[in-house]
Amino acid sequence: MLPPLTLVLGGARSGKSAYAEGLVMGASAAAVYVATARDTGDAEMRERIAAHRRRRSGFAWRVVEAPLDLADALASADSPVLVDCLSLWLANLMEAGRDPVAEGKRLLAAARGCSARVVFVSLEVGLGVIPVSSSGRLFRDRLGVLNQ
Repeated sequence: MLPPLTLVLGGARSGKSAYAEGLVMGASAAAVYVATARDTGDAEMRERIAAHRRRRSGFAWRVVEAPLDLADALASADSPVLVDCLSLWLANLMEAGRDPVAEGKRLLAAARGCSARVVFVSLEVGLGVIPVSSSGRLFRDRLGVLNQ
């Protein structure tokens, strides 16, 4: 059985999404997949999204796209939830000019209040090279806090 909240961390392309999907599929016959990726219009991102969709086929996922309003997506969950991923969600928030600290608090309150089990996926960015740009360092720092 899944604990109420699970955080799956890993580097880029490390298999964290597939691992998290396996956790959820092993715990329930159906689940909610909350996707935070947005179709940015470039072919590479479209292929990443398509690969995730192909890997999820054959299981009873109800997909909810929530590039910004993640807390709202958790509010109505009635079966295990997989949120993939917090790092894209944070990037979306920052790009939209929304307050990541306030949104993170809102998300945590929604996750704690959710009757369903929730599995979050996020990048581990604190173990790598220090970003050269101030925006890169800000993202790394904010994601570190969000992952906490």
